Amino acid sequence: MTTTQNHTSNAIVQKVWSFCHMLRDDGVSYGDYLEQITYLIFLKMAFEYSQPPYKRDVGIPAKYNWQSLTDRTGAELESHYLALLRDLSMCKGLLGQIFAKAQNKIQDPAKLSRLVAMIDETKWTRLGVDVKGDIYEGILEKNAEDTKSGAGQYFTPRALIQAIVECVRPQADTLIADPAAGTGGFLLAAYSYLEKHANLNTDQKERLKKGTFFGNEIVANTRRLCLMNLFLHGIGEMDGDSPISSDDSLVAPSARKVDLVLANPPFGKKSTMTITNAEGEAETEDFVYNRQDFWATTSNKQVNFLQHIYTMLKNNGRAAVVVPDNVLFEGGAGETVRKKLLQMTDLHTILRLPTGIFYAQGVKANVLFFDNRPAQEKAVTQEVWVYDYRTNVHHTLKKKPMQLADLQDFITCYCPEDRSKRAETYHAENNPDGRWRKFSIDEINQREKTSLDIFWLKDHSLTDLDNLPAPDILADEIIENIEAALMNFRSVAEQLAD
Repeated sequence: MTTTQNHTSNAIVQKVWSFCHMLRDDGVSYGDYLEQITYLIFLKMAFEYSQPPYKRDVGIPAKYNWQSLTDRTGAELESHYLALLRDLSMCKGLLGQIFAKAQNKIQDPAKLSRLVAMIDETKWTRLGVDVKGDIYEGILEKNAEDTKSGAGQYFTPRALIQAIVECVRPQADTLIADPAAGTGGFLLAAYSYLEKHANLNTDQKERLKKGTFFGNEIVANTRRLCLMNLFLHGIGEMDGDSPISSDDSLVAPSARKVDLVLANPPFGKKSTMTITNAEGEAETEDFVYNRQDFWATTSNKQVNFLQHIYTMLKNNGRAAVVVPDNVLFEGGAGETVRKKLLQMTDLHTILRLPTGIFYAQGVKANVLFFDNRPAQEKAVTQEVWVYDYRTNVHHTLKKKPMQLADLQDFITCYCPEDRSKRAETYHAENNPDGRWRKFSIDEINQREKTSLDIFWLKDHSLTDLDNLPAPDILADEIIENIEAALMNFRSVAEQLAD
């Protein structure tokens, strides 16, 4: 990015944020502000594309074009904006998905008019993809920090996503999917990697934009943010079909088999649905997906996602999936699915993640890397490599957030260029603090419930009292551990109740 582009980007970011802070005083959340920014930037870009030299018809009726907003003020603008949002939500394709269930959250017509004027000042189609993407990603991360809104569960730490993508190294001319797309972080990272590392010809660049990435996101507001995030980064066409489906990905088998799945399925133990009982009161009950292609029937959301992701893969498809600890050790359906994954795929790598990296507290998570293989008699997995980046690792979101550099040793150990060259860093005598260790399939099968919750490092805080982390980090870790314990207790209670 040139100095001029950087200056332009910073100036726009400053304007966007100064207006956001003003609206916060009126009770408008980051999420609500982000929605309005999404609608207005999309409308402004659609108008710019309709003008020379583009002259493209993107399906927005003339009465709802950008000038219809800039020509109005006050109550007239507000009523027109409401009608615009309502009618565009009924359109087809990407347009209808962007405006699905759209509402005006800015109640002051004067501030709505000022927001329109602010968006109008920028020629968005002239900005580089990286500038537009950086602006939007920054707002998404700020929105995720607003923990009360729950938006953080749709935002996977970008450093983690980058590290995963560096390991799996997406390839050109493949299909890449995320069945729990959130705001699109995994798909964007894969796109960025391919743009940077693959020497793409013109046809491949076109296919990368229109026919490489697919996903599902059932939450309308999150899907809207995902679509806009992808679009601003160069994925998808304004007048094309939506690359992100609104369907619940767990209900039925995927319409297409893919080469690579990257996903962080939503946190939360069980899938539930709300029903109305005989007394007319709302009740929630467990929702079980009856899929003939699943190995086990369960209401555990993450276990179902793991099964679904397996069914999405081509014969030699690959996957990297973020899962909470309970998926690695609990019995019942969890144990069944673990055994099947070890039997049917090469579950070659587990990355144990530290606490303090997710916006949702109490999450102890891992990344499972597995490759699909054609069916065979003996188990496909012969050894599992585990990297423990949890024990004696301390991160907090504000003071010590996890950076890509923190995961560089894991990427190096992973050996993305040739996994056959892997070498353990752990040695019982010479290096008992080594974080990288392999376990044979026989060792894993001997573990209770075929548990993949594997650790071996000693917690130094239990023995080295002179070198404890800072008090605020310790306090955060205590909170994280208590929250995680509560989640596990709830998991046990739910199993006992079944």
